[in-house]
Amino acid sequence: MKAAVLYSGGKDSSLMAVILKRLGYQVDLLTANFGFYPSWKSAAESASALGFKHSILEADPNLLEGVVDLILHDGFPNQGINHLHREVLKLAAEKYPLVADGTRRDDRVPKLNQMEIQSLEDSKGVQYLNLAGWGHRTIKQLSEQFFNLVKEPTSMENNSDYEIEIRFLITNREGEEAASNLFPPHTQSRVIGWREDEQK
Repeated sequence: MKAAVLYSGGKDSSLMAVILKRLGYQVDLLTANFGFYPSWKSAAESASALGFKHSILEADPNLLEGVVDLILHDGFPNQGINHLHREVLKLAAEKYPLVADGTRRDDRVPKLNQMEIQSLEDSKGVQYLNLAGWGHRTIKQLSEQFFNLVKEPTSMENNSDYEIEIRFLITNREGEEAASNLFPPHTQSRVIGWREDEQK
């Protein structure tokens, strides 16, 4: 069976891809892009380093514009990013019988609640999987077992999260300071390949 994993190039979505592949699924890694900034490039590099097929999931630019409006109105990004994630999952569900992401138990965004998961599965006739039963420590331990990782400050060049195109639009509309207030500097782990002792 074919499965799609919404993919950022980070350890969480990479781990979900490995789990599904080892369970026998034909796994495609998808990175949503809205046409404003090529945020998918970093994820494509990580996918290639792991030997997975990667595709750009082309999404409606108006969706991202609306999410930016919501974020600017709220003054914080959580509600907007969660809305965006739900819509991107629906888009992936149009093409795949199983859709997954790397959201884990202690994530706040993006994350679907139980009712949203049920609605997605029922309305689209799909299976949806995530890492909601697993916490940060477990993910960290397993990802370090499987992958070579780099930990680095997040930038426009090394991240494929929704944040990148959102930040690009906010910077164009409101300036860099507004974008930085909504998305303060932080570090991230990015997958750059397999550990040498790990079998693919």
